[in-house]
Amino acid sequence: MTDAPSQKDMDYKDTVFLPKTDFPMKAGLAAKEPAIAERWAKIGIYDRLREQRAGRERFILHDGPPYANGDIHMGHAMNKVLKDIIVRSQSLLGKDAPYVPGWDCHGLPIEWKIEEEYRKKKLNKDEVPAQEFRAQCRAYADKWVGVQMAQFQRLGIMGDWADPYLTMKYEAEASIVAELLKFAESGQLYRGAKPVMWSPVEKTALAEAEVEYEDVTSTQIDVAFLIEKVPNAPELEGAYAMIWTTTPWTIPVNQGIAYGEEIDYLLVEFDTFVFTSARHVSEPYPAHPQHIANALGGKKWLVAADLLESFKDRLDDSLSVGTGGSVGLILKQTWSGKGSQLAGAIARHPMHHLGGFFAKPRPFIAADHVTTEAGTGLVHMAPDHGEEDFIACKAIGINPVFAVEGDGKYQAEWLWLGGQGSVINPKFNAPDGPICSDLREAGALLAASADFQHSYPHSWRSKARIIYRCTPQWFIPMDRPITDSAIPRCAEEEKIMAAQGNGATLRELAVDAIEHTRWVPERSKNRIRSMVEGRPDWVISRQRAWGVPIALYVHKQSGEYLNDPAVNARIVEAFKLGGADAWFGADHQALLGPGYALDDYEVVNDILDVWFDSGSTHSFVVEARYGVGTRASLYLEGSDQHRGWFQSSLLESCGTRGRAPYDAVLTHGFALDQQGRKMSKSLGNVVDPLKIIGESGADILRMWVASTDYFDDVRIGKEVLAGSSDAYRKLRNSFRYMLGALSDFDESEKVPVAELPELERYILHRLAELDAELRAATDGFAFNRYIRALTGFAQDDLSAFFFDIRKDCLYCDAPSDPKRRAYRTVLDTLFHALARYAAPILCFTAEEVWQSRFPSEDGSVHFLEWPVVDAGWKDDELSRKWSHLRELKDHVNEAIEPLRREKIIRSSLEAAVVVRVKDALLAERADSTDFAEICITASVAISGFADDNVEDSRQISVTPSTNHKCGRCWRLLPEVTEDGALCGRCEGVLKE
Repeated sequence: MTDAPSQKDMDYKDTVFLPKTDFPMKAGLAAKEPAIAERWAKIGIYDRLREQRAGRERFILHDGPPYANGDIHMGHAMNKVLKDIIVRSQSLLGKDAPYVPGWDCHGLPIEWKIEEEYRKKKLNKDEVPAQEFRAQCRAYADKWVGVQMAQFQRLGIMGDWADPYLTMKYEAEASIVAELLKFAESGQLYRGAKPVMWSPVEKTALAEAEVEYEDVTSTQIDVAFLIEKVPNAPELEGAYAMIWTTTPWTIPVNQGIAYGEEIDYLLVEFDTFVFTSARHVSEPYPAHPQHIANALGGKKWLVAADLLESFKDRLDDSLSVGTGGSVGLILKQTWSGKGSQLAGAIARHPMHHLGGFFAKPRPFIAADHVTTEAGTGLVHMAPDHGEEDFIACKAIGINPVFAVEGDGKYQAEWLWLGGQGSVINPKFNAPDGPICSDLREAGALLAASADFQHSYPHSWRSKARIIYRCTPQWFIPMDRPITDSAIPRCAEEEKIMAAQGNGATLRELAVDAIEHTRWVPERSKNRIRSMVEGRPDWVISRQRAWGVPIALYVHKQSGEYLNDPAVNARIVEAFKLGGADAWFGADHQALLGPGYALDDYEVVNDILDVWFDSGSTHSFVVEARYGVGTRASLYLEGSDQHRGWFQSSLLESCGTRGRAPYDAVLTHGFALDQQGRKMSKSLGNVVDPLKIIGESGADILRMWVASTDYFDDVRIGKEVLAGSSDAYRKLRNSFRYMLGALSDFDESEKVPVAELPELERYILHRLAELDAELRAATDGFAFNRYIRALTGFAQDDLSAFFFDIRKDCLYCDAPSDPKRRAYRTVLDTLFHALARYAAPILCFTAEEVWQSRFPSEDGSVHFLEWPVVDAGWKDDELSRKWSHLRELKDHVNEAIEPLRREKIIRSSLEAAVVVRVKDALLAERADSTDFAEICITASVAISGFADDNVEDSRQISVTPSTNHKCGRCWRLLPEVTEDGALCGRCEGVLKE
């Protein structure tokens, strides 16, 4: 018979109440999330939320439609995740927050893809029947809607995926044309010829939002126009007006020369030159001094005084090219005067000898846009290819000549350069190209070089240069008074229109609407306001095949479009039945009705600007689903949409309803690579969201989105994502700990708040502070603040402080112990709050966490509402006390750390600490608590001191404790008689 083992020899691990949970530390999100998403679809989570929130305050985030063409990229992912976080957070607040995803299905991106397929087969799109081509565009868009829909859902985006909006649905196309006809009925449409941005490659007008700017190197030339007549300064007659341009291709359609009335001009002539020859020059021509003298001698040039030196430098450089030497010109002044003296002056085109158009006099035109920033101070005017040129020329009766065709070539019958290469071809504009060669032969080209670097507009789809080209287009005027009141409006809209006064312009309505909209960040208001204040009339027509047609009839004699509400109603009804395709195969006489003869009318087949399509979505998404007069709570897109969707939606709604379609607008930046560069395939720096999801899971990507300062451009890469993964892991471990600690928790354990120990009440105070911070962040759409506060609380207040202190209580106190019950009471409160707080961002993980504790076949954490946090939990006095104690605890930990590093002690539990502080109140506060438990040490002796000679506000000393270690709780306590024996608490727990 053996003796019973002594206490020190016993193993007490089975008597310790360790946390128990099946919730894994390793997330395995990539494999786990699809199953969670499938379960959501099975229980119909979105529709059930609509049922549960029916009748509640509504929050509508209206989705800006992406193009349905290709897999999603990081910009898509960032945008959709941010939207989803906001929608889920508003739902958490108890609101009815529907989300209807949508797609832009018309326009250049899709049409261009189909044309690419045609080009591969060596087919011409223009030879394919319009209906067939449109059907292929529709099929292409439909395919990518399905692909992107699945990818967005994989991101955890919750919405009405069963009924998204598509701009190519028949009812959508009918609504778009109905919105257009509202503009027509209120007199807000006109057809005119103006220079617009035109893509010779796509053969269509472009919107500003379809243009991007790239640095290019162009040919710059200085061209001489012989001055024939100057009524106010006859001494200038026979001299040459010098113009400078970086678009040589516009010279053929020059129709005048612009000057600034207040600019000082000089007339200069060649006086002498300095010629320096190279050592080995086999061919002195064309830089022989006599040749230069022949070219320049006896001639005079008119330039702005401030630009004389730069003009001379260009001549010097041009004459020196290829000579093997250098030329230095010396010019002398023969006349000076103000630009106003050029009024009534006439010059002649350099190619005047061709006759006809080129023989007409070229008048001098006063123009405000002429400056002395670059060039010569005289600007050649081509009303076909410049908006300012068009306006100035139109004012004196000069009209465009429409010489350049849609493909960028001059008309075949054009006397000079007809049918030659496209004007965007660098060879066409080169110093040795046809234009410069002809001007040089005519003696009009003084300088030409192909080294001018500047920013130039390109089509964002084809990446080719664009031009300004004057063509007949349809416009919505910005400054025409809107006096028609026949458009049906709700009471609120009528009130807004009345406040503007009869005759307000679209620009005035839009600027006023901007002032009454919330802009996040606030600085974005200035950006869109300046754009609207300075924008020209809205060009709404495109020369394309795929889109909603401008369904109008124009009288062949008067040029006016038919404005008959009955005809318009028949058009809209036809679109409802057959979509936009109905227009191209329509019985137009039937649509016109018996009162009109089709032969008298032109059927307009131009396509609407795709921005008008998306700008009209508020009508067939927000109003159609939630009632006429309803506006979206929020629009949210990238910063480029100030010139795109934000603005087109604003103008469309102001023109038809007198107010903005949104209450608030949030702008985010762009996703860049880790070095801050724009992502591109050529650089090989594209970060693929689908790859991230496949490897790490969507919640890691969502964590990254929430943690960025997305109001500006953001960076993403391996290191950045590693930081998001680390923050996620810490938060997940906090949930895992709580799940284990609450594994057998019962409501009967709960302790009233008033009976909780100070530490637990302090944590509830911190929870109340967190709750207020998260609410404020939600209101400000600042989820980087939100996630930072949430993860900081979980890590700093809970894992590294509260959980660490109370783990001894959890593991070793008796289940009935009031202190342990109090701790678990607060843990339960924390769990309910934090699971909800995390749900908008970590939608999959929050669901996993919730189901781990409260498994349910049809339940979800996303059905829950914002946690109820009692205002009475706030206790500022208690917070001040514990803030001081936490600070002192940190100093104690710092003092212990050297002993741990030197292995004098293995853990803080072996430390005996003596603390003296000057702050008597702090000493009293620490002494009133079990400060050794807070510091997780063997003992802490604390006292105050008032020695003015001691500079430090505290003195901390640490030595190894001489106490013995309890065999169950491992605390070193005076009452333990030997290592391995039990302390009084543990003995009592074992007896219980």
